[in-house]
Amino acid sequence: EYRPVTPGVAGSSPVRSAKWFDASTALLGVPFFFVAEVSAMNARPAPARRADYMHFTSISTRWSDNDAYRHVNNVVYYGFFDTAVNRHLIDAGVLDLEASPTVGLVVETQCRYFAPISFPDRVTVGLRVARIGGSSLRYELAVFRNDEDEAAAEGHFVHVYVDRASQRPVPVPPEVREAVTPLLREGSAP
Repeated sequence: EYRPVTPGVAGSSPVRSAKWFDASTALLGVPFFFVAEVSAMNARPAPARRADYMHFTSISTRWSDNDAYRHVNNVVYYGFFDTAVNRHLIDAGVLDLEASPTVGLVVETQCRYFAPISFPDRVTVGLRVARIGGSSLRYELAVFRNDEDEAAAEGHFVHVYVDRASQRPVPVPPEVREAVTPLLREGSAP
């Protein structure tokens, strides 16, 4: 990250590594200093491991998942996430795609990529719950390639529960709460 810095000015953040550039005389005769900062706050986290997750869903990659760069396209990972969560809810008997009076709508999602996956790799999606709120759940997921222990990608998404007919928020149904509580990440509050 490059940002202008005035040397000697209070309030500057600590710099782990920096390279100074003096563009002073080339630009209007005004001294400019730029610093390349790699801060601990912006450091990329290490990929999760299988042991960090409580539930797993196996998914086969398809030929059509690969993009022009010969790896699974980024949008497919969101499909992996959706499949793992909904498969868990269906298997637990708390989601009927046609008749459930309340449904979870995805209102937030994010994915961080660490390593490529390509067809015909096998994918295992690890699932855990980070937070159970009044009307929402935050799921955390990791995508593992073949038998690898480190995640190729990881992310989260938030379900907000709504009444199917009105589309208005409702409390997380007790049966859903019961089905996801065992997946609560250690240190999380229900």
